Amino acid sequence: MKDLFSDKLLLIAGPCVIESEEHVMMMACELKRIAARVGVKLVFKASYDKANRTSISSYRGPGLERGLAILEKVKRKFGLPVLSDVHEVNQVESVARVLDIIQIPAFLSRQTDLLVAAGKTGKVVNIKKAQFSAAEDMKNAIEKVYSTGNKQVCLTERGVSFGYNRLIVDMRSLPIMRSFGAPVIFDGTHSVQEPGGLGKSTGGDRRFVPYLCRAAVAAGVDGLFLEVHDNPDQAKSDGPNMLKLADLELLLKTLIEIDRIVKNDY
Repeated sequence: MKDLFSDKLLLIAGPCVIESEEHVMMMACELKRIAARVGVKLVFKASYDKANRTSISSYRGPGLERGLAILEKVKRKFGLPVLSDVHEVNQVESVARVLDIIQIPAFLSRQTDLLVAAGKTGKVVNIKKAQFSAAEDMKNAIEKVYSTGNKQVCLTERGVSFGYNRLIVDMRSLPIMRSFGAPVIFDGTHSVQEPGGLGKSTGGDRRFVPYLCRAAVAAGVDGLFLEVHDNPDQAKSDGPNMLKLADLELLLKTLIEIDRIVKNDY
């Protein structure tokens, strides 16, 4: 995990879901170019299955086998570490053969069997803090993975429920979770979601992504998680809260400068 987290921000970025092999390869190529220009380490992310979509009719992705094959191609062609989320214990062994980071979705961050199975792979495990959990609760999630002997754990803040269809971010959660000894990542795009806000899909407001990201980096996070798309309004999942690819580079330059100031003060 030391290869991922250093004195510089880690960027985890990519589209919400694998829409096609062609789209994923294009996004990986563009994201790698941007990361190289601004000087951040990139982990490419995309979901092979969005198992928690609002509606039964919502697009979920290509599935486990095809999705992992596409992510493996990203690794080979671009030399990028890859991340995706796993929803079931019986998928863990398969994803561990491809993924560099196994992500536990926020809704499943209390699922002991899933956390333990992910920990047993020896891979880096990124646990997303549930929308219903306090920052302090995440210490228990970390300990479930640690119980396997795997100490490669990071935590991701993605906002907490604030009434119906609303999320807010309590920036105090970031230093609280960092005090547990695990790197902390801020998810700037899921934090502006409006879960179920469009009736049969999730809404969101990407206008606020830069503001929240600037605040989180000022609070001293170790990395950023950003879902990015070349045309979010036509995306098959999470379009309203995804950052436009064209806006990423300028935002990263600003965040890198804030990070330098903050870390020089520590």
